[in-house]
Amino acid sequence: MDLLNAIVALTNFVIVPAVSYGSQLALGALGVTLIYGILRFSNFAHGDTMAFGAMVTILFTWWFQGMGLTLGPLPTALLALPFGIAVTALLLIGTDRVVYRFYREQKAKPVILVIVSLGVMFIMNGIVRFIIGPDDQQFADGARFIVSARDFKEWSGLDEGLAIKTSQGLTVITTIIAVALLFWFLNRTRTGKSMRAYSDNEDLALLSGINPERVVMYTWLIVAALTTVAGVLYGLDKSFKPFTYFQLLLPIFASAIVGGLGSPLGAIAGGFVIAFSEVTITYAWKKVLGYLLPDALEPSGLVQLLSTDYKFAVSFVILLIVLLFRPTGLFRGKSV
Repeated sequence: MDLLNAIVALTNFVIVPAVSYGSQLALGALGVTLIYGILRFSNFAHGDTMAFGAMVTILFTWWFQGMGLTLGPLPTALLALPFGIAVTALLLIGTDRVVYRFYREQKAKPVILVIVSLGVMFIMNGIVRFIIGPDDQQFADGARFIVSARDFKEWSGLDEGLAIKTSQGLTVITTIIAVALLFWFLNRTRTGKSMRAYSDNEDLALLSGINPERVVMYTWLIVAALTTVAGVLYGLDKSFKPFTYFQLLLPIFASAIVGGLGSPLGAIAGGFVIAFSEVTITYAWKKVLGYLLPDALEPSGLVQLLSTDYKFAVSFVILLIVLLFRPTGLFRGKSV
């Protein structure tokens, strides 16, 4: 019985949150790796693009809620998500036309584009804070839990309860659908194949008659969808606060680099590596060990390697180790 309680506690506090968080990081890292692989620069405005997409979705969600439009047990944000993606796509394509295209035509070095993206990041950050404010914003509605701890305890007879939030289940399902659609698009459609060809060899792709501006536009459209979905899912799971998305930039970049920059499969794997590392290192293991160990050996402290305040430090350390010993990442992406 104690073993079952330990497994439930581990699932409740480590596995389920890490899978959910890993899915959100994977979507964010996919956007980073697409921009790096196709447009050949590291986009530091990525976190604030997530914040912008989530903000637009929240505004539409509030509007729908005000009109009485809901999805019953599911969050109303799902109704608003297409509008958030559309507005974010317009913003990204507009930013590319006004800012990035000039530097592409000048054949600017990637470091110049990185610096330019920093400027775009600060502007986007300011826009989001100006429109929605710097504080936490709640927009989740519908059923809160798929499985509640109380119901699980009654059903199982165990001391430990398992709670799976609707937002967590939604995150995993949406991520699976988004990733499946992305891989289908890149591998099966003519546009997807031209994007891959452009990523592999730009000069050869141009000689083959591939339109670079079309490739760039489709890249930004896909990135708008990925960032908005990731931002909204993170906001539903935790809460929406603009500065949090700026902080998410580190684990997202760590995920993309750990997996291998330029490798979509690597971005997904990297997202889960970072998420499980952060959650396991910052989790207080006292409860799980209390079930597994004899009473004489039961720990008195929390058995927590790091406080949750330092969870981003875990991403940073993993990032440093990968850059030192395997700069191409797990899936042999492009060297950083």
